[in-house]
Amino acid sequence: MRFNLPLQDKPFDVVGMGLNAVDFISVVPEFPAPNSKMEILGGGQVATALVALSRWGVKTKYIGKVGEDDLGNFSLHSIRQEGVEVSSVTTEPSATNQVAIILVEKSTGERTILWNRDERLMYRKGELRKEEVCSGKILHLDGHDIQAALQCVRWAKEEGIPTLIDLDKVESLTSKLIQEIDFVITSSRFPMLYTGISDQRKALLELQKHTSGFLCATLGHEGAVALINGEFLYVKGFEVKALDTTGAGDVFHAGFIYGLLQNWEVAEILRFANAVAALKCRDLGGRKGIPSLEEVQRFLSP
Repeated sequence: MRFNLPLQDKPFDVVGMGLNAVDFISVVPEFPAPNSKMEILGGGQVATALVALSRWGVKTKYIGKVGEDDLGNFSLHSIRQEGVEVSSVTTEPSATNQVAIILVEKSTGERTILWNRDERLMYRKGELRKEEVCSGKILHLDGHDIQAALQCVRWAKEEGIPTLIDLDKVESLTSKLIQEIDFVITSSRFPMLYTGISDQRKALLELQKHTSGFLCATLGHEGAVALINGEFLYVKGFEVKALDTTGAGDVFHAGFIYGLLQNWEVAEILRFANAVAALKCRDLGGRKGIPSLEEVQRFLSP
């Protein structure tokens, strides 16, 4: 199955509105001792997805807010230097940038994330501009600034622009948001959190009742599962020596969007997304391990 999206002629291939962050990452065999070494890297769901797409030759634009501090400058620079267009980014006066403290288990690459987000980084009514939000062929969102995401997806719907969202938590307006989205791609736990059903397959079936869009859940190293016309499509993941799984989901979303732009078959899109997410885990942080298209091609070759 191909989606055959009616992509319009736009200044950008992909516009993303959502999180950016500065990640402080420490690889630990156990709970870290005082003065443990930490690495400071750019992060955030939408920002990292756009960085990956930009490295693959996709023309991208980021819309979001950064804090008026050194970390905000660092985060913005980390996005701009990757070729992502950032003219619509707002520096919020007196606000501190979002920060994530990430503890990575050395033996598995699995991580625990502690994060803090200044409420002033949320968009206020009237701050977003429709012409900026709708300047791409595809709009990528997350569910963290949910009022802003709702406004963006409604504008995109008016203009016939396909929308995709990265969901990993449930908020009061999440139900309204997923009703509007064309491609709902969630973390493995989101369907259970949203529906209250502990069985993943049953949770996905119930979640499908709440959205008319394409539904997919990432499953970590096990791959991904999509629900198409009531049938489950499982696409197996890839085994790699994982140093850090931070950002794997963000890069999966980038891989999915790349496949949409190429109009690949859905199974091929998911295979590519699984591959880029797995290869990302070879290095620390969400961005250092993003593979080139040539690396992915070699990795997927028989």
